[in-house]
Amino acid sequence: MTIRLSSPEIISVNSEALETQIRDLLPSQSGFGSELQASNVITPIIDLTAAAEGSGLPTYLQTAIAYASQTAFNVSNTTTTLVNSTGFYRVFGTASGFTNTPSNEAEFILTDGVTPKVVWSINSTSAPSAPAPGPFAPFDFTVFLAAGQSLQGKTDSANFFLGGSTRQVATGDGTLVQPNGFPL
Repeated sequence: MTIRLSSPEIISVNSEALETQIRDLLPSQSGFGSELQASNVITPIIDLTAAAEGSGLPTYLQTAIAYASQTAFNVSNTTTTLVNSTGFYRVFGTASGFTNTPSNEAEFILTDGVTPKVVWSINSTSAPSAPAPGPFAPFDFTVFLAAGQSLQGKTDSANFFLGGSTRQVATGDGTLVQPNGFPL
């Protein structure tokens, strides 16, 4: 039996995209000028991405409700623009109403100003003679708005309501928006 010692292979990686990402995530490494290298040696990885980006906050905490970061809304019997700036937005709250007309509907609409697209809706089609409790539905979703797009809330009855809040969680280029007041 022959024992062969293996030696690691190290090769240069020529990728402007990878080098740009390293410079963006690790500004302290900028200017070293050495090429990226790859090796066939198994190396344990420690993910320092959040710290390198300047945020040690886990994503689920980054989307937290914060006193000064929220924009509340209450929509009834109208269409209201909730957000019209580029970026990623968390939208959460409830839809509820009373059923006393043949059809009640509440919906969220993404629009570019020309073509509306319904992205969430709830409706009720019963029509009792007197108002009766209707549907109730919580919502909690994230939308992305490009330039020229907006998110609208709409109900078609004074007895149907959308109540909730919006909060920007990232800018249009994906930079996280921390809750207002963080860090203390």
